[in-house]
Amino acid sequence: MKHVRTVVSPANLVTLARLLLAPVLFGLVLDARDVDGATWAGFVLGVVLASTDYFDGILARRRGTVSRWGAFLDPLADKVVVIGVAICLAMVGRYHWVPVALLALREGVITLYRLWFARRGLAVPARKSAKWKTIVQGTALLLAVLPPLRDADLLIGVLLWLAVAFTLVSGAQYLLDGSRATSTTGTRSA
Repeated sequence: MKHVRTVVSPANLVTLARLLLAPVLFGLVLDARDVDGATWAGFVLGVVLASTDYFDGILARRRGTVSRWGAFLDPLADKVVVIGVAICLAMVGRYHWVPVALLALREGVITLYRLWFARRGLAVPARKSAKWKTIVQGTALLLAVLPPLRDADLLIGVLLWLAVAFTLVSGAQYLLDGSRATSTTGTRSA
């Protein structure tokens, strides 16, 4: 029964809500096509979704319900929101496709990499740089949908490329950390 409680913990419910509300955010951005995806409703919902990413972790730690399910679900929700909004912003012409493709590629590769490790009973812990990556990505996305910045293409482009840089650097760190983990555990499990 304890396993069921950790799957259905308040923190995991907050994370699931983020996943369920993500398509609403995508729709808001796509509906604002005539203004490059800039929408107050999208901005407010984006802030709400970003705050749930912060509060689900606090809830899990305070209640002692940190679980493997939550550790998998939380970064998945982050990736769905970030990549989904970035794709929507590219579809409405706010973002260029190359940086969005780089973001999506990195997130896909690291997700598969972490799954590969998990299947072997190993984990590659998140670095502080991964948290910063999430903050920079979220900031770039939120500012891209903020109506007063609708005509600030240079600023939006710089923030997007900054997010790409943080994303690629943290991805390289994950790959290095993972290769170190396999080299130290590989000798024991072989």
